[in-house]
Amino acid sequence: MLRRMANQQFSLASRAKLNNGLTIPHIHLGVYLMSGGEASKAVTYALEAGYHAVDSAQMYHNEKQVGKSILRFLEAHPEVKREDIHYTTKLASNSDYDTARKSITKSVKECGLGYIDLFLLHSPYGGKRARLESWKAVEDAVEAGEVKIGGVSNYGEKHLDELLASNPRLKPAVNQIEVHPFNTRTKLTSYCQSHDILVEAYAPLARAYKMKDPTILALAKKYNCTSAQLMVRWSLQHGYVPLPKSVNKSRIEENAKIEGFEIEEADMERMDELDEYLVTGEQGFQFSSDWATR
Repeated sequence: MLRRMANQQFSLASRAKLNNGLTIPHIHLGVYLMSGGEASKAVTYALEAGYHAVDSAQMYHNEKQVGKSILRFLEAHPEVKREDIHYTTKLASNSDYDTARKSITKSVKECGLGYIDLFLLHSPYGGKRARLESWKAVEDAVEAGEVKIGGVSNYGEKHLDELLASNPRLKPAVNQIEVHPFNTRTKLTSYCQSHDILVEAYAPLARAYKMKDPTILALAKKYNCTSAQLMVRWSLQHGYVPLPKSVNKSRIEENAKIEGFEIEEADMERMDELDEYLVTGEQGFQFSSDWATR
């Protein structure tokens, strides 16, 4: 892994710089597998706790509820502006240009926020033509003002090579993948960072499967933090943007309290060594290099 950011100050207010000069919050709330009602409550809890970013997707079927919760929060807090809240959603499936372009417009209307801050191609499924046509739709949505930033999700190195080799008008700013100490994706994350593509880490808590791992527990005790806080901090110090998910108000608040400690380099390496390529979700999106040829 290339980037260590131990000396940087991280908080709900801090931001990461993208390859297009824009910035995004360092910590986002993930709403994967939440019902509309759960997402509505979780987003409200998160915004009230100081989060500035929420990650949704067409496949999650909660874009409307997430958008309404953001709008309600903005109405109740006039000091917070729309541009202060970062909203992400994703294309359900790659297809021809027209279908993808209409789908993006539908997502803008669905959330009701006026525009989408970050729009991602959710996966590389569909073959080369579908991937590249869908990306062109993202580029045109950015040009039209419907989307501020374009990116991808679950892309492997060959998918990224393919996109970059197509001479796109816009370079993907983000690749959102599953990353945590038990699935470090070292080769892919290093590739992204060397190409100035920000890694967003979904499932940064490994879906809570490893909260009682002996190394995690020992380090959490050392730093006087929770296992979740330790894993969020690990992501941040690697230069990633983590998307911790919870529907629980106290956990949503707790997960983001990571400014009070810094993981030492030796302990970062201990956590890196926990890697066992543990794939916990999202629909098992972990792609081998040969997918780029399909």
